[in-house]
Amino acid sequence: MKDETSRSGASRKTATQEQPVRAAQLCGGKVQSIMRDEKKPAIDLSVRTKSFALRVIRLYSALPKSTVAQTLGKQVLRSGTSVGANYREANRSRSRNEFIAKIGDCLKELDETAYWFDLLVESGVLSLPKIRELCGECDELIAILTTISKRTKASPLHHSSFIIHPS
Repeated sequence: MKDETSRSGASRKTATQEQPVRAAQLCGGKVQSIMRDEKKPAIDLSVRTKSFALRVIRLYSALPKSTVAQTLGKQVLRSGTSVGANYREANRSRSRNEFIAKIGDCLKELDETAYWFDLLVESGVLSLPKIRELCGECDELIAILTTISKRTKASPLHHSSFIIHPS
């Protein structure tokens, strides 16, 4: 068994170096704790998802002009920029069920974005260090929105009580 260091710097054992890297290991991995890092200020999710979209746009703009890079880039561009739009729609939902559905759409798009990030790395278009921070943000948004979805489903209250606002 060999030690392998994940994006977060944690070490884990793998059977062989040739073992294929699973999508969850690069960008879609489980986040162990969704507790906010006390060093980071709370940011409104509307602002955060828009910032994520802008970072995805800059990533796409910087990709090589090869067919593979542009094809994968367009996919990540579509999924990565739709998260913020779906989140805005969730905040304007007319019912609890509509809110839950739109948050679910956000999660689907984030998961798809993580998949395209993985393909960009595994195809050799980008190196993991170049998109490590963006993958980390994708993971954090997945964790936050998963918590919002679960809490909303578990509560009989209206969805607005679960919208995270900066403190």
